[in-house]
Amino acid sequence: MSATGPVRYRSGDEDSGRWQGFPFRPGDIVISTRSKSGTTWMQMICALLIFPSGDLPEPLGHLSPWLDWRGTPRDDLWARLAAQPHRRCIKTHTPLDGIPLDRQATYSVVGRHPLDMAVSLYHQGDNIDRRRQRERTGQPAPSAPPPPRPPLRRWLLSWIDGDPTPDQDLDSLPGVLWHASDAWSRRHERNVVLVHYDDLQADLEAEMRRLAARLEITVPADRWSALVHHASFAAMRARAATTAPDPGALLIDRARFFRRGTSGAGREVLSPDELAHYHDRVQNLASPEVLAWLHHHPATAP
Repeated sequence: MSATGPVRYRSGDEDSGRWQGFPFRPGDIVISTRSKSGTTWMQMICALLIFPSGDLPEPLGHLSPWLDWRGTPRDDLWARLAAQPHRRCIKTHTPLDGIPLDRQATYSVVGRHPLDMAVSLYHQGDNIDRRRQRERTGQPAPSAPPPPRPPLRRWLLSWIDGDPTPDQDLDSLPGVLWHASDAWSRRHERNVVLVHYDDLQADLEAEMRRLAARLEITVPADRWSALVHHASFAAMRARAATTAPDPGALLIDRARFFRRGTSGAGREVLSPDELAHYHDRVQNLASPEVLAWLHHHPATAP
């Protein structure tokens, strides 16, 4: 956070300034992740902890809205959240230094291996209706057709070498590492919880129980098995019509949003020399502790 308040992050789709003046309530949960890093998974987990019956009152994207997204008028979204009588869970792709940090709220940040996040982001790009996206967010149509995207491997190598600042592109490698680094620096704060995507894969129930304890939510003992099932990747994909994040009907196929749900895709694409180049590159962008956490060395887990 700067001396004058949160950092302002803006893109064609998002504006962190929409958080300015947001009226928090006791118990609010804010999920702060980079794109394709486990956002929807964490939203589902939190929603199930709030509603342990497993019956969510509305589709996940409406129950847990994306506050930064410019496609929904801010006042409409705030009014929708104000009308929710239950504990609220709010999505953001903004780092914690770009949103108000309120003592009444708990902030959950999900980390994922940057290469896996990037590969997932690449594939997600083919599943978005770009014309409708521009219409919903007020972006002008391009003056000429965009060039075709390069194949995945070439795109990924370019992504590794890209050098925008985080405020220019939060989905860049510098942006991803800044988001994680800022969260890591706050990991000991009472209302900040760090979660790793691979830990959710390895032992979903343990991570859900850990999060419930941090959120001070008591779940009936006989509900845990069902909740863990409902939060599984397979169950979420099976109910993609109500679980995929699609407030503006931008997804071409909601089931395709849940493409793979496993780790290692980025490392499968690159050669050993290219992987070594990636590791050389990130040494200059984040601390060894942050990189060890993102690359999932369990000894460094917060």
